[in-house]
Amino acid sequence: MSGPAHFPGRHAVTEGHLVHRGARLVFEDAGAGPLAVYAHGGFVSRAVEDRMGLFDWAPVLDAGRRLVRYDARAHGGSTGGPSPADYTYPCLADDLLALLAHLGGDRPVDGMGASMGCATVLHAALREPERFSRLVLLIPPTAWTTREAYARANRRSADTVERDGLDAWLAGRSETPPAVVADVPRFPPTPAEHVLPAVLRGLAQSDLPPPAELAGLHQPTLILAWVDDPGHPLSTARTLADALPRARLHVSATRADVRAWGQRAAQFLTAS
Repeated sequence: MSGPAHFPGRHAVTEGHLVHRGARLVFEDAGAGPLAVYAHGGFVSRAVEDRMGLFDWAPVLDAGRRLVRYDARAHGGSTGGPSPADYTYPCLADDLLALLAHLGGDRPVDGMGASMGCATVLHAALREPERFSRLVLLIPPTAWTTREAYARANRRSADTVERDGLDAWLAGRSETPPAVVADVPRFPPTPAEHVLPAVLRGLAQSDLPPPAELAGLHQPTLILAWVDDPGHPLSTARTLADALPRARLHVSATRADVRAWGQRAAQFLTAS
Protein backbone atom coordinates (compact mmCIF):
# COMPACT_ATOMS: atom_id res chain seq x y z
CA MET A 1 0.00 0.00 0.00
CA SER A 2 1.06 3.58 -0.59
CA GLY A 3 0.93 6.47 1.84
CA PRO A 4 -2.22 8.09 3.18
CA ALA A 5 -4.52 10.24 1.09
CA HIS A 6 -7.57 12.19 2.26
CA PHE A 7 -11.12 10.90 2.24
CA PRO A 8 -13.83 13.46 1.46
CA GLY A 9 -14.73 14.62 4.95
CA ARG A 10 -12.23 14.14 7.74
CA HIS A 11 -10.68 10.73 7.25
CA ALA A 12 -7.28 9.62 6.00
CA VAL A 13 -7.13 6.92 3.33
CA THR A 14 -4.63 4.21 2.49
CA GLU A 15 -4.50 3.09 -1.14
CA GLY A 16 -4.01 -0.53 -2.12
CA HIS A 17 -4.51 -3.01 -4.94
CA LEU A 18 -4.85 -6.68 -5.74
CA VAL A 19 -4.41 -8.63 -8.97
CA HIS A 20 -7.29 -10.94 -9.80
CA ARG A 21 -8.19 -12.73 -13.04
CA GLY A 22 -5.72 -10.67 -15.03
CA ALA A 23 -6.85 -7.26 -13.73
CA ARG A 24 -5.30 -4.87 -11.24
CA LEU A 25 -8.10 -3.74 -8.92
CA VAL A 26 -7.41 -0.62 -6.86
CA PHE A 27 -9.10 0.27 -3.59
CA GLU A 28 -8.98 2.74 -0.73
CA ASP A 29 -9.18 1.82 2.94
CA ALA A 30 -10.24 4.30 5.63
CA GLY A 31 -11.38 4.28 9.23
CA ALA A 32 -11.39 1.60 11.88
CA GLY A 33 -13.94 -0.85 13.21
CA PRO A 34 -16.21 -3.42 11.54
CA LEU A 35 -15.60 -3.53 7.79
CA ALA A 36 -18.00 -2.11 5.18
CA VAL A 37 -17.17 -2.49 1.46
CA TYR A 38 -18.72 -0.23 -1.17
CA ALA A 39 -19.07 -0.99 -4.91
CA HIS A 40 -19.84 1.96 -7.21
CA GLY A 41 -22.15 2.10 -10.21
CA GLY A 42 -21.35 1.39 -13.84
CA PHE A 43 -19.14 3.69 -15.94
CA VAL A 44 -18.02 5.82 -12.96
CA SER A 45 -15.36 5.29 -10.28
CA ARG A 46 -14.56 6.31 -6.72
CA ALA A 47 -13.02 9.57 -7.93
CA VAL A 48 -15.90 10.39 -10.29
CA GLU A 49 -18.48 9.74 -7.57
CA ASP A 50 -16.56 12.12 -5.31
CA ARG A 51 -16.49 14.79 -8.04
CA MET A 52 -20.21 14.30 -8.63
CA GLY A 53 -20.91 14.85 -4.93
CA LEU A 54 -23.64 12.25 -5.21
CA PHE A 55 -23.03 10.27 -2.01
CA ASP A 56 -21.29 11.20 1.23
CA TRP A 57 -19.83 8.23 3.08
CA ALA A 58 -18.13 10.20 5.86
CA PRO A 59 -21.05 9.43 8.24
CA VAL A 60 -20.29 5.71 7.88
CA LEU A 61 -16.71 6.35 8.99
CA ASP A 62 -17.84 8.72 11.73
CA ALA A 63 -20.09 5.95 13.03
CA GLY A 64 -17.09 3.71 13.65
CA ARG A 65 -16.92 1.68 10.47
CA ARG A 66 -13.84 0.84 8.42
CA LEU A 67 -14.83 1.63 4.82
CA VAL A 68 -13.20 0.15 1.74
CA ARG A 69 -14.20 1.50 -1.68
CA TYR A 70 -12.77 0.04 -4.88
CA ASP A 71 -12.80 0.73 -8.61
CA ALA A 72 -14.56 -2.04 -10.52
CA ARG A 73 -12.71 -3.88 -13.25
CA ALA A 74 -11.80 -1.47 -16.13
CA HIS A 75 -13.30 1.48 -14.22
CA GLY A 76 -11.29 4.35 -12.80
CA GLY A 77 -7.82 3.19 -11.80
CA SER A 78 -8.54 -0.52 -12.22
CA THR A 79 -7.56 -2.38 -15.37
CA GLY A 80 -9.56 -4.82 -17.47
CA GLY A 81 -9.49 -6.71 -20.73
CA PRO A 82 -11.68 -6.88 -23.85
CA SER A 83 -13.88 -9.86 -22.92
CA PRO A 84 -17.56 -9.06 -22.23
CA ALA A 85 -17.75 -12.07 -19.90
CA ASP A 86 -15.50 -10.23 -17.43
CA TYR A 87 -18.17 -7.54 -16.89
CA THR A 88 -21.21 -9.66 -16.17
CA TYR A 89 -22.62 -9.32 -12.68
CA PRO A 90 -21.43 -12.77 -11.54
CA CYS A 91 -17.87 -12.01 -12.64
CA LEU A 92 -17.94 -8.62 -10.93
CA ALA A 93 -19.17 -10.42 -7.81
CA ASP A 94 -16.16 -12.72 -8.08
CA ASP A 95 -13.92 -9.62 -8.02
CA LEU A 96 -15.66 -8.39 -4.87
CA LEU A 97 -15.22 -11.74 -3.13
CA ALA A 98 -11.55 -11.76 -4.12
CA LEU A 99 -11.18 -8.30 -2.57
CA LEU A 100 -12.74 -9.54 0.67
CA ALA A 101 -10.32 -12.47 0.72
CA HIS A 102 -7.44 -10.06 0.12
CA LEU A 103 -8.54 -7.84 2.99
CA GLY A 104 -8.61 -10.82 5.32
CA GLY A 105 -10.43 -11.16 8.59
CA ASP A 106 -12.98 -13.73 9.65
CA ARG A 107 -15.92 -11.47 10.52
CA PRO A 108 -18.80 -10.93 8.10
CA VAL A 109 -18.72 -7.52 6.41
CA ASP A 110 -21.35 -4.95 5.47
CA GLY A 111 -21.88 -4.98 1.70
CA MET A 112 -22.84 -1.69 0.05
CA GLY A 113 -23.36 -1.02 -3.64
CA ALA A 114 -25.00 1.38 -6.09
CA SER A 115 -26.62 0.30 -9.38
CA MET A 116 -24.04 -2.07 -10.94
CA GLY A 117 -22.47 -2.26 -7.49
CA CYS A 118 -25.85 -3.19 -5.99
CA ALA A 119 -26.04 -6.12 -8.41
CA THR A 120 -22.44 -7.06 -7.63
CA VAL A 121 -23.19 -7.20 -3.90
CA LEU A 122 -26.35 -9.27 -4.38
CA HIS A 123 -24.61 -11.86 -6.55
CA ALA A 124 -21.69 -12.04 -4.11
CA ALA A 125 -24.00 -12.42 -1.12
CA LEU A 126 -25.90 -15.24 -2.77
CA ARG A 127 -22.68 -17.06 -3.58
CA GLU A 128 -21.11 -16.65 -0.13
CA PRO A 129 -23.80 -15.43 2.27
CA GLU A 130 -21.63 -16.07 5.32
CA ARG A 131 -19.34 -13.24 4.16
CA PHE A 132 -21.99 -10.56 4.70
CA SER A 133 -23.67 -9.19 7.81
CA ARG A 134 -25.84 -6.36 6.42
CA LEU A 135 -26.54 -5.00 2.95
CA VAL A 136 -27.13 -1.45 1.72
CA LEU A 137 -28.45 -1.44 -1.86
CA LEU A 138 -28.57 1.92 -3.64
CA ILE A 139 -30.58 2.63 -6.81
CA PRO A 140 -31.09 -1.02 -7.85
CA PRO A 141 -30.75 -1.25 -11.63
CA THR A 142 -33.41 -2.24 -14.09
CA ALA A 143 -33.99 -5.99 -13.82
CA TRP A 144 -36.11 -8.95 -14.88
CA THR A 145 -39.02 -7.82 -17.08
CA THR A 146 -37.51 -4.36 -17.66
CA ARG A 147 -33.99 -5.60 -18.38
CA GLU A 148 -34.22 -6.51 -22.07
CA ALA A 149 -34.77 -2.92 -23.25
CA TYR A 150 -31.66 -1.88 -21.31
CA ALA A 151 -29.70 -4.78 -22.80
CA ARG A 152 -30.69 -3.82 -26.37
CA ALA A 153 -29.63 -0.23 -25.75
CA ASN A 154 -26.27 -1.38 -24.39
CA ARG A 155 -25.62 -3.59 -27.39
CA ARG A 156 -26.43 -0.71 -29.74
CA SER A 157 -24.12 1.55 -27.74
CA ALA A 158 -21.29 -0.98 -27.98
CA ASP A 159 -21.72 -1.13 -31.75
CA THR A 160 -21.69 2.67 -31.98
CA VAL A 161 -18.49 3.01 -29.96
CA GLU A 162 -16.74 0.43 -32.12
CA ARG A 163 -18.02 1.87 -35.41
CA ASP A 164 -17.97 5.63 -34.77
CA GLY A 165 -15.93 6.16 -31.60
CA LEU A 166 -16.61 7.33 -28.08
CA ASP A 167 -17.25 10.97 -28.93
CA ALA A 168 -19.96 10.05 -31.43
CA TRP A 169 -21.66 7.83 -28.88
CA LEU A 170 -21.56 10.53 -26.22
CA ALA A 171 -22.93 13.11 -28.67
CA GLY A 172 -25.84 10.84 -29.55
CA ARG A 173 -26.92 9.99 -26.02
CA SER A 174 -30.37 11.40 -25.34
CA GLU A 175 -31.20 10.22 -21.84
CA THR A 176 -31.51 12.86 -19.15
CA PRO A 177 -30.95 12.32 -15.44
CA PRO A 178 -33.96 12.09 -13.16
CA ALA A 179 -35.06 15.40 -11.68
CA VAL A 180 -34.06 14.31 -8.18
CA VAL A 181 -30.38 14.42 -9.23
CA ALA A 182 -30.59 16.83 -12.18
CA ASP A 183 -28.02 19.14 -10.55
CA VAL A 184 -25.37 16.39 -10.35
CA PRO A 185 -22.64 16.92 -12.99
CA ARG A 186 -22.16 14.21 -15.60
CA PHE A 187 -18.82 12.77 -16.64
CA PRO A 188 -17.64 10.60 -19.55
CA PRO A 189 -17.47 6.86 -18.79
CA THR A 190 -14.29 5.80 -17.04
CA PRO A 191 -13.66 2.54 -18.97
CA ALA A 192 -11.20 3.28 -21.78
CA GLU A 193 -12.67 3.48 -25.28
CA HIS A 194 -11.13 0.18 -26.40
CA VAL A 195 -12.66 -1.65 -23.40
CA LEU A 196 -16.01 0.17 -23.22
CA PRO A 197 -17.82 -2.04 -25.79
CA ALA A 198 -16.92 -5.12 -23.74
CA VAL A 199 -18.23 -3.48 -20.56
CA LEU A 200 -21.48 -2.52 -22.31
CA ARG A 201 -21.97 -6.03 -23.70
CA GLY A 202 -21.11 -7.68 -20.40
CA LEU A 203 -23.72 -5.61 -18.59
CA ALA A 204 -26.20 -6.39 -21.38
CA GLN A 205 -25.74 -10.10 -20.58
CA SER A 206 -26.45 -9.50 -16.89
CA ASP A 207 -29.47 -9.46 -14.63
CA LEU A 208 -30.25 -9.51 -10.94
CA PRO A 209 -30.75 -12.93 -9.36
CA PRO A 210 -34.32 -14.26 -9.52
CA PRO A 211 -36.51 -13.09 -6.63
CA ALA A 212 -37.02 -16.70 -5.52
CA GLU A 213 -33.26 -17.02 -4.96
CA LEU A 214 -33.06 -13.67 -3.20
CA ALA A 215 -35.59 -14.96 -0.66
CA GLY A 216 -32.75 -17.04 0.77
CA LEU A 217 -30.78 -13.95 1.86
CA HIS A 218 -31.57 -13.19 5.48
CA GLN A 219 -29.19 -10.30 6.10
CA PRO A 220 -30.85 -7.07 7.27
CA THR A 221 -31.04 -4.94 4.13
CA LEU A 222 -31.60 -1.24 3.46
CA ILE A 223 -32.72 -0.35 -0.07
CA LEU A 224 -32.33 3.29 -1.10
CA ALA A 225 -34.08 4.34 -4.31
CA TRP A 226 -35.16 7.53 -6.04
CA VAL A 227 -38.09 8.37 -8.28
CA ASP A 228 -38.58 8.74 -12.04
CA ASP A 229 -35.46 6.96 -13.27
CA PRO A 230 -36.05 4.34 -16.00
CA GLY A 231 -32.53 2.98 -15.53
CA HIS A 232 -33.20 2.41 -11.83
CA PRO A 233 -36.96 1.91 -11.71
CA LEU A 234 -38.91 1.68 -8.48
CA SER A 235 -40.28 -1.62 -9.75
CA THR A 236 -36.85 -3.19 -9.14
CA ALA A 237 -36.50 -1.67 -5.68
CA ARG A 238 -39.98 -2.76 -4.64
CA THR A 239 -39.52 -6.29 -5.94
CA LEU A 240 -36.25 -6.53 -4.01
CA ALA A 241 -37.95 -5.24 -0.88
CA ASP A 242 -40.65 -7.88 -1.26
CA ALA A 243 -38.21 -10.71 -2.05
CA LEU A 244 -35.59 -10.09 0.65
CA PRO A 245 -36.98 -11.31 3.99
CA ARG A 246 -35.42 -8.57 6.14
CA ALA A 247 -35.43 -5.57 3.78
CA ARG A 248 -36.68 -2.05 4.26
CA LEU A 249 -37.13 0.41 1.39
CA HIS A 250 -36.64 4.17 1.45
CA VAL A 251 -37.57 6.22 -1.63
CA SER A 252 -36.24 9.75 -2.13
CA ALA A 253 -37.98 12.44 -4.17
CA THR A 254 -35.60 15.33 -3.42
CA ARG A 255 -31.88 15.96 -3.74
CA ALA A 256 -31.73 16.89 -0.05
CA ASP A 257 -33.04 13.47 0.88
CA VAL A 258 -30.48 11.73 -1.36
CA ARG A 259 -27.72 13.74 0.35
CA ALA A 260 -28.81 12.11 3.61
CA TRP A 261 -28.29 8.56 2.33
CA GLY A 262 -24.85 8.32 3.93
CA GLN A 263 -26.35 9.16 7.30
CA ARG A 264 -29.20 6.70 6.75
CA ALA A 265 -26.70 3.98 5.87
CA ALA A 266 -24.60 4.77 8.96
CA GLN A 267 -27.63 4.56 11.24
CA PHE A 268 -28.73 1.30 9.65
CA LEU A 269 -25.30 -0.34 9.88
CA THR A 270 -24.83 0.56 13.52
CA ALA A 271 -28.36 -0.18 14.75
CA SER A 272 -28.58 -2.87 17.42
